[in-house]
Amino acid sequence: MTMAGAGPRRAELAAFLRSRRERISPEQAGLPPGLRRRTPGLRREEVAQLAGVGVTWYTWLEQGRPINASPQVLTAVAQTLKLDQAEREHLFRLADVPDLAGGAAAAPCPPVPPDVQGVMDGLVPMPACVLNERYDLLGWNDAYAALWPGVTGAAPGERNILWLNFTYPECCHPYVSRHEQLGRLVAQFRGNYGRHVGEPAWTGFIERLQAVSPRFAKLWAEHDVASPVTYIKVFRHPAFDRLAMTSTSFGVLAVPGTRMAVYTPADEACRAAIGRLLAGEGTGARYPCAAAHEQRRAELAAATG
Repeated sequence: MTMAGAGPRRAELAAFLRSRRERISPEQAGLPPGLRRRTPGLRREEVAQLAGVGVTWYTWLEQGRPINASPQVLTAVAQTLKLDQAEREHLFRLADVPDLAGGAAAAPCPPVPPDVQGVMDGLVPMPACVLNERYDLLGWNDAYAALWPGVTGAAPGERNILWLNFTYPECCHPYVSRHEQLGRLVAQFRGNYGRHVGEPAWTGFIERLQAVSPRFAKLWAEHDVASPVTYIKVFRHPAFDRLAMTSTSFGVLAVPGTRMAVYTPADEACRAAIGRLLAGEGTGARYPCAAAHEQRRAELAAATG
Protein backbone atom coordinates (compact mmCIF):
# COMPACT_ATOMS: atom_id res chain seq x y z
CA MET A 1 0.00 0.00 0.00
CA THR A 2 1.21 3.50 -0.80
CA MET A 3 1.79 5.60 2.26
CA ALA A 4 0.40 9.11 2.54
CA GLY A 5 2.46 12.00 1.19
CA ALA A 6 4.43 14.48 3.24
CA GLY A 7 2.33 16.50 5.64
CA PRO A 8 1.17 16.61 9.25
CA ARG A 9 0.65 12.86 9.46
CA ARG A 10 4.08 12.11 8.02
CA ALA A 11 5.70 14.62 10.38
CA GLU A 12 3.89 12.97 13.29
CA LEU A 13 5.12 9.55 12.13
CA ALA A 14 8.71 10.79 11.98
CA ALA A 15 8.55 12.30 15.46
CA PHE A 16 6.91 9.20 16.90
CA LEU A 17 9.54 6.83 15.48
CA ARG A 18 12.38 9.02 16.71
CA SER A 19 10.93 9.20 20.22
CA ARG A 20 10.44 5.42 20.41
CA ARG A 21 13.96 4.78 19.09
CA GLU A 22 15.53 7.10 21.65
CA ARG A 23 13.90 5.35 24.60
CA ILE A 24 15.34 1.88 23.78
CA SER A 25 18.79 1.16 25.18
CA PRO A 26 21.22 -1.17 23.37
CA GLU A 27 20.95 -3.61 26.26
CA GLN A 28 17.13 -3.71 25.95
CA ALA A 29 17.48 -4.43 22.24
CA GLY A 30 19.90 -7.29 22.91
CA LEU A 31 23.00 -5.42 21.74
CA PRO A 32 26.24 -5.38 23.74
CA PRO A 33 26.93 -2.08 25.52
CA GLY A 34 29.28 0.03 23.46
CA LEU A 35 31.14 3.27 23.77
CA ARG A 36 29.51 6.32 25.26
CA ARG A 37 26.82 7.72 22.95
CA ARG A 38 26.16 11.33 22.19
CA THR A 39 22.39 10.70 21.98
CA PRO A 40 20.15 8.34 23.99
CA GLY A 41 18.71 5.11 22.64
CA LEU A 42 19.48 3.18 19.49
CA ARG A 43 21.02 4.53 16.31
CA ARG A 44 19.00 4.42 13.11
CA GLU A 45 21.33 1.85 11.59
CA GLU A 46 20.85 -0.39 14.64
CA VAL A 47 17.06 -0.26 14.32
CA ALA A 48 17.39 -1.07 10.61
CA GLN A 49 19.70 -4.00 11.31
CA LEU A 50 17.52 -5.45 14.04
CA ALA A 51 14.35 -5.05 11.96
CA GLY A 52 15.98 -6.52 8.87
CA VAL A 53 15.41 -3.45 6.66
CA GLY A 54 17.72 -1.18 4.73
CA VAL A 55 19.40 1.66 6.61
CA THR A 56 18.46 4.15 3.90
CA TRP A 57 14.83 2.99 3.89
CA TYR A 58 14.49 3.31 7.67
CA THR A 59 16.22 6.70 7.64
CA TRP A 60 13.79 7.97 5.02
CA LEU A 61 10.87 6.58 7.02
CA GLU A 62 12.00 8.41 10.15
CA GLN A 63 12.63 11.56 8.13
CA GLY A 64 9.01 11.57 6.99
CA ARG A 65 9.65 10.90 3.31
CA PRO A 66 6.80 9.49 1.15
CA ILE A 67 7.99 5.89 0.86
CA ASN A 68 6.10 2.59 0.79
CA ALA A 69 5.88 0.14 3.68
CA SER A 70 4.28 -3.27 4.01
CA PRO A 71 2.51 -4.56 7.15
CA GLN A 72 5.29 -7.13 7.58
CA VAL A 73 8.05 -4.51 7.57
CA LEU A 74 6.19 -2.22 9.95
CA THR A 75 5.61 -5.20 12.23
CA ALA A 76 9.37 -5.82 12.33
CA VAL A 77 9.99 -2.15 13.18
CA ALA A 78 7.31 -2.26 15.90
CA GLN A 79 8.89 -5.36 17.45
CA THR A 80 12.37 -3.83 17.35
CA LEU A 81 11.13 -0.67 19.06
CA LYS A 82 9.19 -2.80 21.58
CA LEU A 83 5.90 -1.01 20.92
CA ASP A 84 2.89 -2.05 22.95
CA GLN A 85 -0.49 -2.65 21.30
CA ALA A 86 -1.64 0.98 21.42
CA GLU A 87 1.71 2.21 20.08
CA ARG A 88 1.70 -0.39 17.33
CA GLU A 89 -1.79 0.63 16.19
CA HIS A 90 -0.67 4.27 16.28
CA LEU A 91 2.34 3.44 14.08
CA PHE A 92 0.24 1.64 11.48
CA ARG A 93 -2.39 4.39 11.51
CA LEU A 94 0.21 7.12 10.95
CA ALA A 95 1.78 5.04 8.16
CA ASP A 96 -1.64 4.55 6.54
CA VAL A 97 -1.14 0.77 6.49
CA PRO A 98 -3.75 -1.76 7.77
CA ASP A 99 -2.49 -3.73 10.77
CA LEU A 100 -3.88 -7.14 9.83
CA ALA A 101 -2.43 -8.94 12.84
CA GLY A 102 -2.88 -6.35 15.55
CA GLY A 103 -6.29 -5.28 14.29
CA ALA A 104 -7.86 -8.71 14.24
CA ALA A 105 -8.68 -8.61 17.92
CA ALA A 106 -11.13 -5.97 18.98
CA ALA A 107 -9.82 -3.34 21.32
CA PRO A 108 -11.29 -3.42 24.84
CA CYS A 109 -14.59 -1.55 24.95
CA PRO A 110 -14.94 1.28 27.49
CA PRO A 111 -17.51 0.79 30.27
CA VAL A 112 -20.76 2.73 30.15
CA PRO A 113 -20.76 5.57 32.73
CA PRO A 114 -23.07 5.00 35.73
CA ASP A 115 -25.34 7.90 34.80
CA VAL A 116 -25.89 6.48 31.30
CA GLN A 117 -26.53 3.03 32.77
CA GLY A 118 -29.05 4.66 35.11
CA VAL A 119 -30.92 6.13 32.15
CA MET A 120 -31.14 2.69 30.51
CA ASP A 121 -32.28 1.07 33.75
CA GLY A 122 -35.01 3.68 34.04
CA LEU A 123 -36.37 2.74 30.62
CA VAL A 124 -37.35 -0.81 31.66
CA PRO A 125 -39.61 -2.47 30.48
CA MET A 126 -38.34 -1.01 27.19
CA PRO A 127 -35.14 -2.79 26.09
CA ALA A 128 -32.17 -0.44 25.64
CA CYS A 129 -28.47 -0.77 24.92
CA VAL A 130 -25.41 1.36 24.12
CA LEU A 131 -23.35 0.59 21.01
CA ASN A 132 -20.24 2.10 19.51
CA GLU A 133 -19.88 2.79 15.79
CA ARG A 134 -18.46 -0.69 15.19
CA TYR A 135 -21.56 -2.20 16.84
CA ASP A 136 -19.72 -3.46 19.91
CA LEU A 137 -22.26 -3.82 22.71
CA LEU A 138 -21.09 -1.63 25.61
CA GLY A 139 -24.05 -1.75 28.00
CA TRP A 140 -27.70 -2.80 28.31
CA ASN A 141 -30.63 -2.93 30.72
CA ASP A 142 -32.50 -5.91 32.18
CA ALA A 143 -35.17 -5.90 29.46
CA TYR A 144 -32.52 -6.13 26.74
CA ALA A 145 -30.80 -9.01 28.57
CA ALA A 146 -34.13 -10.84 28.97
CA LEU A 147 -34.79 -10.63 25.24
CA TRP A 148 -31.30 -11.41 23.96
CA PRO A 149 -29.37 -13.43 26.58
CA GLY A 150 -27.22 -14.95 23.83
CA VAL A 151 -25.92 -11.48 22.98
CA THR A 152 -25.29 -10.20 26.49
CA GLY A 153 -23.90 -13.59 27.56
CA ALA A 154 -21.30 -13.75 24.78
CA ALA A 155 -17.62 -13.35 25.63
CA PRO A 156 -16.62 -9.65 25.77
CA GLY A 157 -14.51 -9.90 22.61
CA GLU A 158 -17.44 -11.45 20.71
CA ARG A 159 -20.18 -9.17 22.05
CA ASN A 160 -20.66 -7.44 18.72
CA ILE A 161 -24.06 -7.11 17.02
CA LEU A 162 -22.72 -7.49 13.49
CA TRP A 163 -20.59 -10.52 14.34
CA LEU A 164 -23.40 -12.30 16.15
CA ASN A 165 -26.05 -11.54 13.51
CA PHE A 166 -23.89 -12.83 10.69
CA THR A 167 -22.85 -15.99 12.52
CA TYR A 168 -26.38 -16.95 13.65
CA PRO A 169 -27.82 -19.59 11.28
CA GLU A 170 -31.18 -19.06 9.55
CA CYS A 171 -33.04 -21.59 11.69
CA CYS A 172 -32.71 -19.63 14.93
CA HIS A 173 -31.85 -16.11 13.79
CA PRO A 174 -33.36 -13.38 16.01
CA TYR A 175 -34.58 -11.32 13.02
CA VAL A 176 -37.84 -12.41 11.39
CA SER A 177 -36.99 -10.50 8.18
CA ARG A 178 -33.33 -11.43 8.29
CA HIS A 179 -32.18 -10.39 4.82
CA GLU A 180 -33.84 -6.98 4.88
CA GLN A 181 -32.54 -6.20 8.37
CA LEU A 182 -28.99 -7.36 7.70
CA GLY A 183 -28.74 -5.25 4.56
CA ARG A 184 -29.79 -2.16 6.50
CA LEU A 185 -27.37 -3.00 9.32
CA VAL A 186 -24.40 -3.27 6.95
CA ALA A 187 -25.36 -0.04 5.16
CA GLN A 188 -25.36 1.80 8.49
CA PHE A 189 -22.05 0.18 9.40
CA ARG A 190 -20.59 1.36 6.07
CA GLY A 191 -21.64 4.92 6.94
CA ASN A 192 -19.86 4.63 10.28
CA TYR A 193 -16.77 3.17 8.62
CA GLY A 194 -16.30 6.36 6.62
CA ARG A 195 -15.07 7.99 9.84
CA HIS A 196 -12.59 5.16 10.57
CA VAL A 197 -11.09 4.23 7.19
CA GLY A 198 -7.67 2.63 7.67
CA GLU A 199 -7.95 2.21 11.44
CA PRO A 200 -6.40 -1.16 12.40
CA ALA A 201 -9.22 -2.37 14.66
CA TRP A 202 -11.82 -1.68 11.96
CA THR A 203 -9.78 -3.21 9.15
CA GLY A 204 -9.12 -6.39 11.10
CA PHE A 205 -12.75 -6.72 12.23
CA ILE A 206 -14.11 -6.35 8.68
CA GLU A 207 -11.67 -8.92 7.32
CA ARG A 208 -12.59 -11.40 10.06
CA LEU A 209 -16.28 -11.01 9.28
CA GLN A 210 -15.75 -11.33 5.54
CA ALA A 211 -13.83 -14.56 6.18
CA VAL A 212 -16.62 -16.21 8.20
CA SER A 213 -19.69 -14.82 6.42
CA PRO A 214 -20.11 -14.83 2.63
CA ARG A 215 -23.37 -12.93 3.17
CA PHE A 216 -21.54 -10.08 4.90
CA ALA A 217 -18.81 -10.10 2.24
CA LYS A 218 -21.45 -9.74 -0.50
CA LEU A 219 -23.29 -6.91 1.26
CA TRP A 220 -20.04 -5.13 2.08
CA ALA A 221 -18.98 -5.24 -1.56
CA GLU A 222 -22.19 -3.45 -2.59
CA HIS A 223 -21.09 -0.22 -0.82
CA ASP A 224 -24.61 0.74 0.25
CA VAL A 225 -24.65 3.49 2.89
CA ALA A 226 -27.41 4.47 5.34
CA SER A 227 -27.86 6.45 8.53
CA PRO A 228 -29.64 5.14 11.65
CA VAL A 229 -33.39 5.79 11.38
CA THR A 230 -36.44 5.02 13.47
CA TYR A 231 -38.28 1.99 12.12
CA ILE A 232 -40.02 -1.19 13.22
CA LYS A 233 -37.92 -4.31 13.69
CA VAL A 234 -39.54 -7.70 14.08
CA PHE A 235 -37.70 -10.19 16.27
CA ARG A 236 -38.37 -13.65 17.56
CA HIS A 237 -37.51 -15.43 20.78
CA PRO A 238 -37.59 -19.18 21.57
CA ALA A 239 -40.66 -18.53 23.75
CA PHE A 240 -42.33 -15.92 21.51
CA ASP A 241 -42.68 -16.14 17.74
CA ARG A 242 -43.10 -12.43 17.00
CA LEU A 243 -41.85 -9.35 18.84
CA ALA A 244 -42.44 -6.11 16.92
CA MET A 245 -40.58 -3.08 18.27
CA THR A 246 -39.77 0.44 17.10
CA SER A 247 -36.01 1.03 17.17
CA THR A 248 -34.89 4.58 18.00
CA SER A 249 -31.29 5.78 18.41
CA PHE A 250 -29.89 8.65 20.48
CA GLY A 251 -26.31 9.95 20.55
CA VAL A 252 -24.56 9.54 23.93
CA LEU A 253 -22.39 12.61 24.34
CA ALA A 254 -20.83 11.25 27.54
CA VAL A 255 -19.21 8.47 25.48
CA PRO A 256 -18.10 9.92 22.11
CA GLY A 257 -18.84 7.76 19.10
CA THR A 258 -21.67 5.83 20.77
CA ARG A 259 -25.45 5.79 20.65
CA MET A 260 -28.25 4.40 22.75
CA ALA A 261 -30.75 2.17 20.95
CA VAL A 262 -34.19 1.99 22.59
CA TYR A 263 -36.81 -0.57 21.53
CA THR A 264 -40.43 0.44 22.08
CA PRO A 265 -43.03 -2.37 21.82
CA ALA A 266 -45.15 -1.77 18.72
CA ASP A 267 -48.17 -3.68 20.00
CA GLU A 268 -49.70 -5.06 23.16
CA ALA A 269 -48.58 -8.61 22.42
CA CYS A 270 -44.92 -7.55 22.41
CA ARG A 271 -45.37 -5.46 25.55
CA ALA A 272 -46.92 -8.43 27.34
CA ALA A 273 -44.16 -10.79 26.15
CA ILE A 274 -41.45 -8.51 27.54
CA GLY A 275 -43.29 -8.33 30.84
CA ARG A 276 -43.47 -12.11 31.02
CA LEU A 277 -39.75 -12.43 30.24
CA LEU A 278 -38.89 -9.92 32.94
CA ALA A 279 -41.01 -11.95 35.36
CA GLY A 280 -38.89 -15.00 34.53
CA GLU A 281 -41.32 -16.78 32.22
CA GLY A 282 -39.64 -18.26 29.14
CA THR A 283 -36.16 -17.01 30.01
CA GLY A 284 -34.74 -20.54 29.84
CA ALA A 285 -36.34 -21.38 26.48
CA ARG A 286 -33.93 -22.42 23.74
CA TYR A 287 -34.22 -23.55 20.16
CA PRO A 288 -33.52 -27.31 19.76
CA CYS A 289 -30.51 -26.54 17.57
CA ALA A 290 -28.96 -24.07 20.03
CA ALA A 291 -26.20 -26.28 21.46
CA ALA A 292 -24.80 -27.25 18.06
CA HIS A 293 -24.81 -23.66 16.85
CA GLU A 294 -23.11 -22.34 19.98
CA GLN A 295 -20.28 -24.80 19.42
CA ARG A 296 -19.99 -23.70 15.77
CA ARG A 297 -19.83 -20.01 16.71
CA ALA A 298 -17.12 -20.74 19.26
CA GLU A 299 -15.11 -22.59 16.59
CA LEU A 300 -15.45 -19.64 14.21
CA ALA A 301 -14.32 -17.18 16.85
CA ALA A 302 -11.33 -19.36 17.76
CA ALA A 303 -10.33 -19.85 14.13
CA THR A 304 -10.35 -16.13 13.31
CA GLY A 305 -9.39 -14.62 16.70
